[in-house]
Formats: sequence, structure tokens, C-alpha cells
Amino acid sequence: MLASNIAQGREILLKRLVRARAETDQLFGLVDPGSLYERPIAERHRLVFYLGHLEAFDWNLLNSRLSGPKPFDSELNRLFAFGIDPVDGALPSDQPADWPSLRSVHEYNLRIRSTIDEALAADDLQDRGGTERPETLLNVAIEHRLMHAETLSYMLHQLPIESLTGVQQPTSRIDTALHRDSVYIPGGKTLLGLSHQDDSEFGWDNEFERHEVEVAEFSIDRYKVTNAQYLEFVRAGGYQSCELWTEADWNWKEQGGIEHPLAWRYGGDGWKYRATFEIIPFPLDWPVYTSHAEARAYATWKGKRLPTEAEWHRAAYGAPGREDSKFPWGHQAPANEYGYLGMRRWDPVAVNAYPDATSKFGVEGMLCNGWEWTESVFTPFPGFQSYPCYPGYSASFFDGQHYVLKGSSQRTERCMLRRSFRNWFQPHYRYVYAGFRCVE
Repeated sequence: MLASNIAQGREILLKRLVRARAETDQLFGLVDPGSLYERPIAERHRLVFYLGHLEAFDWNLLNSRLSGPKPFDSELNRLFAFGIDPVDGALPSDQPADWPSLRSVHEYNLRIRSTIDEALAADDLQDRGGTERPETLLNVAIEHRLMHAETLSYMLHQLPIESLTGVQQPTSRIDTALHRDSVYIPGGKTLLGLSHQDDSEFGWDNEFERHEVEVAEFSIDRYKVTNAQYLEFVRAGGYQSCELWTEADWNWKEQGGIEHPLAWRYGGDGWKYRATFEIIPFPLDWPVYTSHAEARAYATWKGKRLPTEAEWHRAAYGAPGREDSKFPWGHQAPANEYGYLGMRRWDPVAVNAYPDATSKFGVEGMLCNGWEWTESVFTPFPGFQSYPCYPGYSASFFDGQHYVLKGSSQRTERCMLRRSFRNWFQPHYRYVYAGFRCVE
């Protein structure tokens, strides 16, 4: 029976890998081929890198565990092995001509997929136990790809609209009056992370080890901060008031000439909004997407601050006198009524669009409508151990220069909606689909 369950579990993972590939294939298919050599975000590689990286990652992850195949293109394996996350202002300077042709990349990808698929179909994946089990490796491959699907989504958002092809669903907008109140969260305990003793759920290395945190009482915004609320900050001169910003944040803002959130556009007839595939009227009640630096300045202007990771977790998953729930709304699986539409929605919706997703404490919209910045620096949990198959996944970013984000965006896949999942970015990174709410 145990062997049967293991085989069934691997079969499910293989199907998930196929679906994840289809998701990223579809994304690349939305881009005009000539634009795949563009670099829509200065801090990132050109899009052609990601076209090769997803397959190279799977090959480099699984190759040594497969008995049959041998490396067949070590140069491309190295070229597509690692992304970049510059923290010192040194941006990449490569040119389109430095990269192989699309034909070469597609041929490379096809060889890798067919070789891996033949080996997996023959169940030729060595089981080394622990975090080196085949199930763990396949989960790493799947979630790595789906994370990049979200990254690709916001990278495509920075391309000129004419570079994107395909018919997309129209953007939805709901502008309603919101009660801008905050929710009182009583002090109590919250459980962060996963336990190695429970192997029923996959998690990345930074999600371990589970531990209890005592959280003092606080109040938190019922909704994410909206474009309308943030517009008040802009009109009040928030971007010109140095006392609201840290020295590093102010210098970054001044050097970049930053005066408003990235998706906002101003013309003669007022503010507009760059949605993924079109410029639309300004969506007042959508969550504002900003960098951590901009979110922190707004919170300071309001006389508040951003929540800690533990505070956000308690507001999302806690309940008076009860243990944490699996999701903010309870233990039911993510579905349309809670705002989860898979990766079929490209842009956010109003912050009050899904009242069924309200947490037990009464906080709304904590999943599926934008990640949320916290004031917590990304650090390891007690008992942290890197995965041997991907030692740099988390450890390379425990540098004091990245902040934890919780929740998820409209472009986050279901498997990463687990409450233990942790995201992280530098404070001056403006491109991720991330909003925030304030606490006091």
C-alpha cells in the first residue's frame, strides 16, 4: 500500500510539472519574439534568459539523480543557471547579441524536456531520502517554475503594450465607498513555519522550523491601502518630504526621480493606470502597488508603521481563542469566492471585492490581490537548514537587505498560498505585485 501511495503521489507531481510548463509556455507566447531580447526591468536579465533558465534549472536539479542522461551542453547549462539580484546598484550591461538565437534556446529546451520526461516516465530518479527525495525535488522544480511565472507576469507588465500579443480578459473595476477603519487584534500566540516532522506538505527551506511567537495587541487596516488613499499622500507632498523617508530610501527616490507608484500615469486629463494590456481610468479602490520604501514612507506619514511578519500572520490566520486556520477564511480550499482565480486574472480588483475571504478577526483581502510588505527583515527561522539540492535559495538573501512579504498576488499559483510561504525583496524593488496595510 505504501509503494502504491508513493507512486500515486509522484504521478500527481508529474502532471503538475506538465501544467506548470504549459503556464510558462503560454506566457512566453504572449511576447513578440523580437521583444524576448528586451530587458523590461533593469535589475533583471533579458527575457531570453528566463526562456532557457526554466529548463536549465530542471536539468541542473535532476541530472545527477538520473542514471542514464549525461550533460550535453555545459555552456548553456552555465549561461542559464542563475538569475541576478543586484544590491549595490551595479546593473547588468550585456547586449542582445551576447545571447544565443531563439532557435538554439528552443532546441536546448526541447532536448532537456524530452530527456527528463523519458527518465521520469521510467521512474529513474534516485531516492536519497530526507530533503533529497524525488517528491521534494519535483516540488522544487514545480514551484520554482511557478514563481518565475509570476516574475514573468510583472516583467511583461513593463514591456510596451504593443509588444504583447493575444486576447486577454477585460480588466474589471469596482469603485465603491470604503470604511477606512482598522481592526483590533488582541495579543496572543501565532505559529510560524512548517515542521520537519510533518512531511504531508512541501515547503522551502526558509519555512522551517515551526515555532510559536507571542504577539502583542495591535490594530491593522481592514483593507490594503488603495490608490485613492495613496493619492492623498502624493497630493500632500509625500514624495517631497524627506522627513518621511529613511536616508537610503530618500537617496534612491531622488536619484531615480520617483514621484508616484510605478503603474500610475499622469496626463492632461488626470491620472490613468497601466494595467497589463491597456491603459485604463484610474482604479481608486484597487490596492496600490509600491516598493517597501514607498510603503514605509506612507505609513510614517499616517503616524503608523508596517506590520511585522508575526503580526500579519496573526491578523490573517488567527482567531479569538482558537488555533490558526489554514487560510484567512478558514480551512476551505482556495476558490473563486475567496478571490483565487488561478492565474487567469492579470490585474488586481477592489480591496473589498471578496468579503467571503475575510479573516476571523475581520481583516479583508489578505490573499490573491497583491503581496503585502512587512517591516520584518528576511532572516532564517530557528533550526534553519539549506536544502542540499538548492543551497542558495534562501541563504544567499539573509543579508539584511531584503524584507519579508506575506500573502499572494493575482498571479500566484495555489500551491504557494500556504500560510507558511515567505516571499522577500529589496526595499527599492518596485515591480512585484505588492501592496501593504498599516498597523499601530
